[in-house]
Amino acid sequence: MRNLKQRWLPACSPEESTTMSMPRKAEVVRDTNETQIRVAINIDGTGVQKLDTGVPFLDHMLDQIARHGLIDLDISAKGDLHIDAHHTVEDVGITLGQAFAKAMGDKKGIRRYGHAYVPLDEALSRVVIDFSGRPGLEFHVPFKRSMIGSFDVDLTHEFFQGFVNHALVSMHIDNLRGENAHHQCETVFKAFGRALRMAAEQDARAAGTIPSTKGSL
Repeated sequence: MRNLKQRWLPACSPEESTTMSMPRKAEVVRDTNETQIRVAINIDGTGVQKLDTGVPFLDHMLDQIARHGLIDLDISAKGDLHIDAHHTVEDVGITLGQAFAKAMGDKKGIRRYGHAYVPLDEALSRVVIDFSGRPGLEFHVPFKRSMIGSFDVDLTHEFFQGFVNHALVSMHIDNLRGENAHHQCETVFKAFGRALRMAAEQDARAAGTIPSTKGSL
């Protein structure tokens, strides 16, 4: 079992979480024997990013989330890369999910559901997300090869599983077609960013209300 030390840093105030004009921000630090991760986000940002995970391809994919989701991301990681990138990629997903859960606050006024189709040359992917408060992942990406440079494509699933479990969202990820693994993966991350943007967006018509018949998410 990991020796886990986790520190929750101040996010938005209760007033900010229900005021549509205020940015939704959070910062989380996760410290284990395997990784030391810091994630700061602004959901209502412009896509500004500062990324240093030690895994260049992961940085490239996180950049897609920031730019296409218009989410400000500041992510740094130090991990046991002398073993492999597994723990680093997974723990970045976990910490990003925790930051999202914190920044989303009570979820009043959000659209809740988001979806996006994104093509890149021959590749096409679809991501559908629900800020349901319940974790669930359907991941169907038939990668055409096992490595993208030095990046193991299996880690893509680990990243999204970590995010889903800790952001408490339901998400379906489908690569509908593709022959180039880099294109397949990039379309998934771009679609993820755009689906996040749609689902987290605040709807003026629903201000102050929870988008659920249960009254909570």
